[in-house]
Amino acid sequence: MSVPSSTSTNNAPALLVLAGPAGSGKSTLCDRVVHEVPGFERVITTTTRAPRPGEVNGVHYHFLTPAQFDAKIAAGEFLEWAWVHGERRYGTLKASVIEPLSRGQSLAINLDVQGVDSLRRAAEQSPALKRAMAAIFILLDHEQLVARIRGRGQDDDAEIARRMATAEAELLEAPKFEFVIHSASRNEDFAALLKILAIARARAA
Repeated sequence: MSVPSSTSTNNAPALLVLAGPAGSGKSTLCDRVVHEVPGFERVITTTTRAPRPGEVNGVHYHFLTPAQFDAKIAAGEFLEWAWVHGERRYGTLKASVIEPLSRGQSLAINLDVQGVDSLRRAAEQSPALKRAMAAIFILLDHEQLVARIRGRGQDDDAEIARRMATAEAELLEAPKFEFVIHSASRNEDFAALLKILAIARARAA
C-alpha cells in the first residue's frame, strides 16, 4: 500500500488517538506532533483533581469539582471518562474534540485502551469524529517495556511489577487498533506517526 507524503498540502482535520503501555512514548509523540506539525493542538482533557503548581485551567486541563463533573456526565457531555486509582476522575468532553474538528483543527490525545474503546463507540454516533479519528497503538516487546519502565528511575520494584502487569494486559488490546507502531527509536516512531497522519488525512479529505 502506498503511503501519501506527510508533507502533502492535504490538511483535512485529523484526530490522532494514541494508546500504549507506560514507557511506550505515546505522550512524547503527542507533544511532538503538536509542536512540529502545523495545525495541531493537544486535546485538553478534564479532571477532578486539584491543579498542581503552575497548571492553568483550560490550558493543562479543565479542572472541575466532583459535582461539576457529575453534572456533565448526567448531561451526556463526555466522550469518555474513568476513575483513576479510585480517587479522581479524568475524561474527554465532546466540546474539547467535536468543536475544534468542526473548525478544521487537528488534534492529538493519548488515552488508555478503555478510553479508546469509549471513543470508538462515540464515533459510531458522530460522522465527523469517525471520519477524523485514527486509533494508534504503540507496541513494545517485553524487554523494551522493562528497560523503559526501569529507565524512568522513579519506581521501586513493586511499582515496576504493577506497571508491567498493567502493560501486559494493555498489549493484548493491540489487535483492536486500526494502526500499530512497532516502537523503535523516537525518530522512527515519529516518522511512522507522520505516515499514519497522511493516511488519515487522505481518507478524510
